[in-house]
Amino acid sequence: MRGWRDVLKWKLTSRPQPSPRFVADVNPVKPPRCVEGDDLLVTFVNHSTILLQQNGLNILTDPVWSRRASPFTFAGPRRRRDPGVRWEDVPPIDIVLLSHNHYDHLDLTFVGRLAGRRQSEFIVPSGVASFLRSRNVDPLHELDWGQSVTLGQTTIHSVPALHFSGRGLFDRNRTLWCGYVIEAAGRGIYFAGDTGFGDHFARIRERFGPLRLALLPVGAYQPQWFMSPVHMGPEEALRAHEILNPGASIAIHHGTFQLGDDGPDTPKRRLMELGRPDSFLILNNGQSVALP
Repeated sequence: MRGWRDVLKWKLTSRPQPSPRFVADVNPVKPPRCVEGDDLLVTFVNHSTILLQQNGLNILTDPVWSRRASPFTFAGPRRRRDPGVRWEDVPPIDIVLLSHNHYDHLDLTFVGRLAGRRQSEFIVPSGVASFLRSRNVDPLHELDWGQSVTLGQTTIHSVPALHFSGRGLFDRNRTLWCGYVIEAAGRGIYFAGDTGFGDHFARIRERFGPLRLALLPVGAYQPQWFMSPVHMGPEEALRAHEILNPGASIAIHHGTFQLGDDGPDTPKRRLMELGRPDSFLILNNGQSVALP
């Protein structure tokens, strides 16, 4: 992780790619209330918010609906596209996976709304439960790397990621960050959360075997000298895809916010230039894919 001097150097030398203030190209969809059977329906809501539906179970990752990924309503990274699912059209959610406490992954307003429905169980990294419990979010399952929890017929495993945590100036790395492997219907789904490239992909492949699906971050990767320890770019995501060798991968962490010097759509264009394999999918906000 880079220090404050590196942050200052980045900001003084930053050359963000120009991008539209807002792109009105999203036609929100209304997902089904549930999906029966073993087929997996995956809906890309936005950024790292993914709806996974199968066997009557609905899982939501890092739910973000706010207009800014920031502690402020007037400053910080602003939304460049609408969510692909309106909040009022979100079906009942059984399990919410939170990978870490950054504002573009833990949207407290909407996590609170999910908790208010009294339908969801929340799985969080070590140290995050007390923060959420103080905001009336419950029930919570707090996991360290290597720990698991079984809910019904589904087991959630916390796995390592190369990242960091913090929501203010003085809480850097006081809580954990992680990815998750979801074991359901006898097959695995990997949600990487936020991560740099590393040997943890090979360890995940070794432990869990062939995965059905991998959700791999591709954005906020420029400048690479600053971002590469904690964020993957398209090249690294394709390498991770090769190592994990899942049935399919879906690009996440792109298209909605500009968090690095790369524009929201730069990762998508770069993946197309690299000649991604057919098994590495790029979805737009609101787009769904059914996987056997």
